[in-house]
Amino acid sequence: MNGDQPAPLRSGWTTGACATAAAKAAFTALLTGTLPGSVQITLPRGQTPVFAITDRGRDGESVSAGVVKDAGDDPDVTHQALIVATVRRLPEGAGVRFRAGAGVGTVTKPGLPIPPGEPAINPVPRDMMRAMIFQVATDHGVAGDVEITLSVPGGEKLAERTWNGRLGIVGGLSILGTTGIVKPFSCSAWIASIHRGVDVAVANGFDHVAAATGSTSEAAVRLKYGLPETHVLDMGDFIGGTLKYLRSHPVPRLTIAGGFAKLTKFAQGANDLHSGRSQIDMAALAVLSGAPDLLGDAHTAKHALEIARQNDIDLAGRIARLGQARAAEMLAGTGTAVSLMITDRQGSIVAEAG
Repeated sequence: MNGDQPAPLRSGWTTGACATAAAKAAFTALLTGTLPGSVQITLPRGQTPVFAITDRGRDGESVSAGVVKDAGDDPDVTHQALIVATVRRLPEGAGVRFRAGAGVGTVTKPGLPIPPGEPAINPVPRDMMRAMIFQVATDHGVAGDVEITLSVPGGEKLAERTWNGRLGIVGGLSILGTTGIVKPFSCSAWIASIHRGVDVAVANGFDHVAAATGSTSEAAVRLKYGLPETHVLDMGDFIGGTLKYLRSHPVPRLTIAGGFAKLTKFAQGANDLHSGRSQIDMAALAVLSGAPDLLGDAHTAKHALEIARQNDIDLAGRIARLGQARAAEMLAGTGTAVSLMITDRQGSIVAEAG
């Protein structure tokens, strides 16, 4: 590399920004008969990006236009997805209406920013599209009363890799975004999904919610308690953020589920369990076992657990009790009953507390 610094990570565009550009292009074509090759939109914070437009055709009194989403360097499941807006005019005074086309979901549960029965198009993207429709209508001296149908080819399949199923969004993806910009490798989208999952749980009166660090522990906690997918928060490494939000949005009962290594970090005081942001104190773990001579040579949490098991030391149980006590302290005064479950890599439960 000759000492060169790595190139900065590229930001990208939200599905909401792409949908707004597609809707502006489609409405322009509806009024002029010509689809523009590109359009400029205004984002909530004033930026004015330009988007290339893909022609999706005309069908009677409607025009469709598409934008290929560029999420920059963010590992977004919708990167390179085609976001299509189909626009048709409505009678004057009807306003701007939104519909979910193929690959865009519909909200079925309360607790989200959009009420049940509505297409899963969040408030900010709706506002952006209304603003662009008004701009185009004003430029051409016509009323801006239109129906916008958003679709994403293959969106229903892509949605299987998102939180939509457990949030009660069926049929496809959500059209999201608050700033219009996707920051690369941002944690904000994941944390926002955790918040929305809690909101759905509270709004629907779920009496038991689980928060899991990964798919293995999620499967184990669902099996043990018979929990549907909608009752499980995929918190990943963000246990601190999850508990912080639950403190102000409490549920009656919470089970934290995760692997031994991640929950050891939590028991030792970490709130972010990512390997790059927290580490296990192996010396403290050896002391906790009550047999530091035996565990002193352990180089990983997994290794320590294996040694403890071979010597009939309930190390996992001690971590479970410490972690449960810490979580209960963080949620003290909320009325939430907290339990904690540790699983191994095969999904077997190795310890529980609370």
